[in-house]
Amino acid sequence: MAAAAQTTSPADAQKSRETAAREKEKEKANAIQIGQQQEEARWQPVLGLPCDLTVELPLPNFTVADFLGMRPGSVLSTNWRLAHDIPLRINGTLIAWAEFEGAGRRMAVRLTDLA
Repeated sequence: MAAAAQTTSPADAQKSRETAAREKEKEKANAIQIGQQQEEARWQPVLGLPCDLTVELPLPNFTVADFLGMRPGSVLSTNWRLAHDIPLRINGTLIAWAEFEGAGRRMAVRLTDLA
């Protein structure tokens, strides 16, 4: 008994390749999602720990006399240019750079780059 030869049309072959490619993309997306979930689970125990976020604005040539002369409403001048980003630190470690921004009647910082 001779085996029947199985033939596929070019259109069927293309559909088969497209289906395989979609399945491969789904598997890749699932693997990425699983990896992200594992990463989030790894960080879960420390997410609630407190930390100090510091926005640093250097005031060169600031003296003790300047400090002692400070009163509510005092304006401190700096040579820091508006176009320069300011460092953000968590517990003393540089983590990012930011810029000052007005947010209504409040001062805010906008994250511009990670360190």
